[in-house]
Amino acid sequence: MNLILWRHAEAEDLPAAMSLSRNADLQRVLTSRGHKQAEASAKWLRNHLPTPYRVVCSPAVRARETAAALSGEVEILPALGTGAHVSEVLAAVGWPDADGTVVVVGHQPWLGRVASRLLAGRDIPWSVRKSGVWWLTGRTRYDDAQVVLRAVIHPDFL
Repeated sequence: MNLILWRHAEAEDLPAAMSLSRNADLQRVLTSRGHKQAEASAKWLRNHLPTPYRVVCSPAVRARETAAALSGEVEILPALGTGAHVSEVLAAVGWPDADGTVVVVGHQPWLGRVASRLLAGRDIPWSVRKSGVWWLTGRTRYDDAQVVLRAVIHPDFL
């Protein structure tokens, strides 16, 4: 299984008066820079992803807008919300048993924690840049389950 972790692109800040509202946070939209970041990351993904692939994302508007830069067919999964836990995310995407490729558009800190659990075996607060992509592949070799880091793409290099 290919698991592509893609952090949402840059989004508008919330006014201080609204910063405690979970619903307001979910409604934040991408900035013009964020749209450019999402398009650049999506272009790189389109040039490298095997087909077919599945795109899943958080219900937050900024994640949906980021995912839409790659595909018009996006599954919105509540389990991928801003406060998701690593085990919920992995279960929602079917890791490691799902076939094919799944692109997951979501948030910090859980994206970094998913990467660290799969690569280091424990939850570490690794940072994934806005619109950054981490490509992981699960495989079995010599009867041993392995996770291979295929790519880490920083959006400033696209």
